[in-house]
Amino acid sequence: MTAHDPRHELLFLPLGGVGEFGANLALYGFGGKWLMVDCGLSFADETMPGVDVLVPDPSFIVERKDKLVGLVLTHAHEDHLGALPYLWPRLECPVYATPFTAALARRKLDEAGLLHRVPLHVVAIGGRVNVGPFEVSYVPVTHSILEAHSLAIKTPVGTVVHSGDWKLDGDPRVGGLTDEPALRALGDAGVLALIGDSTNALVPGHSGSEGSLVAHISDVVKECKGAVAATMFASNAARISTIAQAATANDRVLVVAGRSLWRTIEAARECGYLRDLPPLLDEDEGARIPREHVLYLLTGCQGEPRGAMTRVATGEHRNIHMGRGDTVIFSSKVIPGNERSIGRVVNHLIRGGVNVVTEKDRKVHVSGHPYQEELRQMLRWLRPKIAVPVHGELRNLARHAELSREEGVAETLVIEDGALVRLAPGPAEVIDQIPTQRLPVGGSGPIAAEGPALLARRRMMFNGSVVVMLVLGVSGELAAAPRVVLRGVDLPEGGEASALAAVAARVADLPRPRRMDDEEVNLAVRQALRSEFRQVTGQRPGIDVEIVRLGAPAASRVSRETETNR
Repeated sequence: MTAHDPRHELLFLPLGGVGEFGANLALYGFGGKWLMVDCGLSFADETMPGVDVLVPDPSFIVERKDKLVGLVLTHAHEDHLGALPYLWPRLECPVYATPFTAALARRKLDEAGLLHRVPLHVVAIGGRVNVGPFEVSYVPVTHSILEAHSLAIKTPVGTVVHSGDWKLDGDPRVGGLTDEPALRALGDAGVLALIGDSTNALVPGHSGSEGSLVAHISDVVKECKGAVAATMFASNAARISTIAQAATANDRVLVVAGRSLWRTIEAARECGYLRDLPPLLDEDEGARIPREHVLYLLTGCQGEPRGAMTRVATGEHRNIHMGRGDTVIFSSKVIPGNERSIGRVVNHLIRGGVNVVTEKDRKVHVSGHPYQEELRQMLRWLRPKIAVPVHGELRNLARHAELSREEGVAETLVIEDGALVRLAPGPAEVIDQIPTQRLPVGGSGPIAAEGPALLARRRMMFNGSVVVMLVLGVSGELAAAPRVVLRGVDLPEGGEASALAAVAARVADLPRPRRMDDEEVNLAVRQALRSEFRQVTGQRPGIDVEIVRLGAPAASRVSRETETNR
């Protein structure tokens, strides 16, 4: 490895979003300073009970936050913006965003009580800002959200294009086109590296245009006789417009249900978009419209438990009910990892006699990310010396790297989160590996992924829990029969009585001095129950022991110890 003056090294370090989908957070380093690009989250699965959201571990940059010159946001999707209210208190840096992204960021920060603490700087669409030693130019691109931008990050040793999420769409319906002249100009001036979106690198062809969906969705709605509901990604303002047009074309009123949809509409109108929509009704107003004249627009296209679509499917929604002869349109794709949750929602609907239409049945969705033809076009415009694929699993990254080589890129690197890459001077190479992880978000913010709370929840989820209540007399003898509460533990007939007998026998066998010691009683009871459950069920449930001592001072009458917290 050739030695270089570290003051003149251009570094790239992804802490999230490389080798995975979601939780995008990237760092660029130069001259001892760091620039952060995006601050996204991902969603937890069933292995993290009680947790909805995961965020990247920012420890590397928190330790250097005096060197962090700013956070630049490419767009307002959750996987690029959603971790801002959770991580900013540990970063305390300026934040830069274009108007629509800033509008959604303000709403998130306001909910978190951070609105007046965060220095949020609004950058014009296609604007430019100097952040420390980095000159950042915003290049408008089309995506499934308003005001998505690629970033041209200029440094003394070269320009890096951080693509963000993008596609090529000649008719996006709402918002501008990808700025082809600006991208060509960057290529002509010379691009050191492209850090590029790889989401659809495995898919041949072109992603398709939002404008093409208007006729297709209108045709689907025209064929429907009962109520119609469409569910989609709530942040997609163009899709809101498309579905509104389909409703108008079929003499239906658009009824919007879901706070995140209303938030997008409000932020879009605040920034000058979606002002030509037909009148929109909320779910209470929609309840007064004949069902055959309604098109419901709902959140929850990924089967989110609290999404409006999920509550409709399970019959739990207060105002919206879908039944036999009605139709639900999933105007969205399945995000990897959400197959089971979406499948449950679809099965609920079909069980109720609802017709379900997905992108596999009809053309009701187009992707917001580039297919192979578009990836090749970007490479031809920019002609980078180095390509580092990001935003995708390893198979996506590897295919994007292959496409880059086919288009004449001299150097390609397939990396994962935590790879510290030196882009210049010299050949691009990984010079270190930084530990990374996903942090679950609890009620007070990010918590340790392997902390006692989550470990206890996992144990209870897979093995159940047992609560034993003991009442002991002044000499430590049992003053009443033990009681037990079982949760998620399978016992054969007579098993509970056998467990209680084992507890009583173990307490009775303790010498009096040990019966007077709560720690000794707790230990003995847990040992007895562990042995009993191992023999009878093979399970190892979490065990809580509660002790009440008669005649003890008020402050010490109740002792409670949880095995899973020890």
